[in-house]
Amino acid sequence: MGMVIRFIVSALVLLVVSWLSPGFVVHGGFIGALIAAVVIAVLGYIAESLLGDRISPQRRGIVGFVTAAVVIYLAQFIIPNLLTVTLLGALISAFVIGIIDAFVPTVVR
Repeated sequence: MGMVIRFIVSALVLLVVSWLSPGFVVHGGFIGALIAAVVIAVLGYIAESLLGDRISPQRRGIVGFVTAAVVIYLAQFIIPNLLTVTLLGALISAFVIGIIDAFVPTVVR
């Protein structure tokens, strides 16, 4: 049940970021954002598996920030009809998601 809530919160965060960030657009409303949240979570898990814990969301430094932006940017190629992201949009959205995550964490800590 916790995983479902996590993805719902992540989808809502993506909708907010889509509204706030230029160059980051989620198509398909809440369902599109939910699918995008799952794809971004899977890509983030793969990146963390390959690069180690230093890029995890809990240890966001410059490496974590850049990795988050790359993951967000790459997600658009997996779901091209649901997510459109520019390079600047990926950087801005990674920053906004980091700020939102500081106040409303999407991971139970």
